[in-house]
Amino acid sequence: MKNKNYYAILMAGGVGSRFWPVSTQDFPKQFHDMLGTGDTLIQKTFYRLAKLIPEENIFILTNERYNDLVFEQLPGVTKRQVVLEPAMRNTAPCILYASLKIQKENEDAVMIVAPSDHWIENEHAFSNNVKTAFDFCESNDALMTLGITPTFPNTGYGYIEFDKSSALEIKPVNQFREKPDYETAKSFIDQGNFLWNAGIFMWSVKSVISAFKNNQPELFKLFESGYKVYNTEFEDDFVKDNYGKAKNISVDYALMEKSDNVYVIPATFDWNDLGTWGSLYDKLDKDGHNNAILNAKSLAENAEGNIVRAPKDKLVVIDGLNDYIIVDHDNTLLIYPKNKEQDIKQIQQRIKNKYGDL
Repeated sequence: MKNKNYYAILMAGGVGSRFWPVSTQDFPKQFHDMLGTGDTLIQKTFYRLAKLIPEENIFILTNERYNDLVFEQLPGVTKRQVVLEPAMRNTAPCILYASLKIQKENEDAVMIVAPSDHWIENEHAFSNNVKTAFDFCESNDALMTLGITPTFPNTGYGYIEFDKSSALEIKPVNQFREKPDYETAKSFIDQGNFLWNAGIFMWSVKSVISAFKNNQPELFKLFESGYKVYNTEFEDDFVKDNYGKAKNISVDYALMEKSDNVYVIPATFDWNDLGTWGSLYDKLDKDGHNNAILNAKSLAENAEGNIVRAPKDKLVVIDGLNDYIIVDHDNTLLIYPKNKEQDIKQIQQRIKNKYGDL
């Protein structure tokens, strides 16, 4: 039987703009089957969390424009579980808001905050790591995170520096480090006590609310002022009137970098943030020429290292193209070098400038 004090906040409000043209503001990547498994990313994340956490204790935190998508893809959830942001204000305000709602329901809650769009290979190992964190958080005033052991000097992630003198599974965090340049990333790996920051957090509801009160008093005061109406019919009005007043700040800046009771568990599972077409390519099966094909039928000659995504059974013929992203979606065809994938985020604005809203 699952522990009734276990809760989750599933973060599902992002746009995933680097996965354009599949991911759009109206239909972002967490609601797509990006891996070709038959489940969307938010479905896979929900089912993964539900192996440890009672389904009714999994809260989905998303922008109000995605409300219908959440209920379509997770038909078993109730209105109580879907926490809507009326404005984009980064991760700290929505986590505080959801934490106060959970505290009002269960003061003994321990929770995980998890992105809805990451890929995790060994789900049993993931559950074990989260259970270890929950056990620690139930008896300690701690803010915890899961860190990923680096496999190469990645400049696209933030890093967590932990106390290398600790031989325990749970390690005190010395500091969080911004996304480094290549040489700095190499030095991090050489030092051996740096992990990638995966944006997965665990804590008791008491600890996280106390941390907000101490480190973000204005933000705490804003959301705490609505405590009496949380989980009632008057909550929506309070949130609509006040949410837009919140500071736009991430939970990393708001709490993790300011607190001295932060711990990390080096994850024992394979992880990928699925942030770009290239990171998706890394996780897909390849043909004999390292082409990754999603949904489509393909004939590839003199072509290597491409990722191809097209409607089911559409025939895609490629000749003489290497290391490209080829995506056929709705009325858009994208053919773009993989080494420029970070630029995809800006393409939509350039298209809008040229053609207006298509």
